[in-house]
Amino acid sequence: MFDLGKRPPTTRALALQIRERGETALDEAQRRADAARYQEVTCKSALNGVKGMPFNWTLNPYRGCTHGCHYCFARRYQTQFELGPGDHFSSIILVKVNLVDVLRRELDKPAWVREQVAVGTATDPYQPIEGHYKLTRGSLEALLVGRTPIGLVTKGPMVVRDADVLADIGRRYGCTVYMSVPTVDDEAWRALEPGTAPPLQRLRAVRQLRDAGVNAGVLMAPVVPGFTTQPSKLEATIKAIADHGAAFMGANLMYLKEGTKDHFMGFLAKEFPQMVTSYNRLYAGAYASHDYVKAVRGMIDTLQRRYDLHGRRHRTEESIPQEPEDGGDEEKAAPEQAALGWDENH
Repeated sequence: MFDLGKRPPTTRALALQIRERGETALDEAQRRADAARYQEVTCKSALNGVKGMPFNWTLNPYRGCTHGCHYCFARRYQTQFELGPGDHFSSIILVKVNLVDVLRRELDKPAWVREQVAVGTATDPYQPIEGHYKLTRGSLEALLVGRTPIGLVTKGPMVVRDADVLADIGRRYGCTVYMSVPTVDDEAWRALEPGTAPPLQRLRAVRQLRDAGVNAGVLMAPVVPGFTTQPSKLEATIKAIADHGAAFMGANLMYLKEGTKDHFMGFLAKEFPQMVTSYNRLYAGAYASHDYVKAVRGMIDTLQRRYDLHGRRHRTEESIPQEPEDGGDEEKAAPEQAALGWDENH
């Protein structure tokens, strides 16, 4: 009597369909004004258990990201769907439409001990489509009711929309927002982060969150060799972070693994071919050479002291944590997300 419509596939079922049929399996994906395709999926779990990180649980309402940052570590996770880490990452977005309901059930279980949940470890929870689906907002409301502390990483100024619930979580259980602003240099921003809001708009969002009572700071991460490592660019960014009242600041050099490295080197070959040889030498493995990292970190430390940010600095690790074990069907957290576990009182 009632047509309830076709239920969206699970992420696992969709992965199998893509392996069998390729992109034609995305025949129900909707195109929107940004030209990306949005495929609705269902998830069996909302909270994803991870190992080897300073937190045990992650939450990602979406998979893929229209911000399209060329260095994004999460690009390599698309290969689990046999989708490329390049254009597919920013043009095919999986939307977990039942996430909030699943999350509420998980938070209601007696076994849930209200550990910190890291939000946005493998996709930006405030990429533009959040304005339509509001899955991040719904998740935050569920986490508030579930008395659960959170850490949240984003490049999206839309986060100020949820300042009320973020502040409420913070007052009651603990909440830290980490705004990613690798640089305020316009040329580097346009080259590296084509789908993101301007850096100063993100910093204004940090100021608004702070004014609303949210513990919000900035991750100048990743610092990208040759694009954002010039002393003048580092200084301009760190000064801007201080001027906008960030509660803290952290920084990390870019690392390149698997599919992400393939994409980034392809991007360089196309847009900045003169940099390819230097990058091949600097990134013989996944991480930049130790001496180079030490030199850049020295400049950053000096500038943090100059602009009185050193006292607002999280404890950083000289060695990057090991890649955590696979958490099952969902995305893994990445080493740079160790920021969510930094001790802000250090």
